[in-house]
Amino acid sequence: MQQEIELLRQKNFIRTNARLFWEWEIIDNRLKNHKEISYQVLERNIEGIPIIYKVTYHIRSFCGVLEKDSNGLEKPIYADTFFLKISIPNNYPSVESKLDFKFMTMDEKSNKIPHPWHPNIRYFGDFAGKVCLNTLAFGTYTDLAVYIERIAMYLKYEKYHALNESPYPEDYIVAEWVLKQAETNGWIEELKKQN
Repeated sequence: MQQEIELLRQKNFIRTNARLFWEWEIIDNRLKNHKEISYQVLERNIEGIPIIYKVTYHIRSFCGVLEKDSNGLEKPIYADTFFLKISIPNNYPSVESKLDFKFMTMDEKSNKIPHPWHPNIRYFGDFAGKVCLNTLAFGTYTDLAVYIERIAMYLKYEKYHALNESPYPEDYIVAEWVLKQAETNGWIEELKKQN
C-alpha cells in the first residue's frame, strides 16, 4: 500500500479527499506492522482514495454461546479471526456523517462466519455486526485508526458497557449474558489472559 500512497501523495487533494487521504496514511502507518490487525481496501472513490475498508482482527474473542447446560449456563464459543467493514459516507467528516462500522457475518459465498459476541456490537437481526462506538463523543477530528484500535479493545473485552444506563449497550441480550454469566464465572478475565 505504501507505494500507492506515495504515488497519490503527489496530488494536492482538498477538502474531503484531503481528509480521506490523511485517514488512509494513518491507518497504513499504524497497521503495517501490527501483529493482530491488518486491512485491505475494498472500494475507492474516483480519485483512488479508499472509501470502504476491510479490517481483519486476529484476536481471540467470544462469537456466541452454547445452549444452556444442566446448570443453566450458556458457555462462550470462541473465534480467533473477525472481519470488520468500514464504510465512509460522502459527506465525511461532517458531524452529520455516520461512519458505518459493521462486522461481516457472511463471507463472499453467503456462508455464515463468526462475528463478535459483545454488548456494544449487535449480534442479532438485520443490523447484526453493527458496532456502537459513540462516534459523536469522539468528535470529527478523531482518525479512523483510533476507532479500529478501540474495536480491538472491544474484542479483548478491555472495553465494554453492559449496564442498562447511558451509554446503553447495543445488544441487550449479550449485555445480560455478560453481567449474569461472563463476569460472575470469570470468563471475561479468562479471555483477557488468552490475549
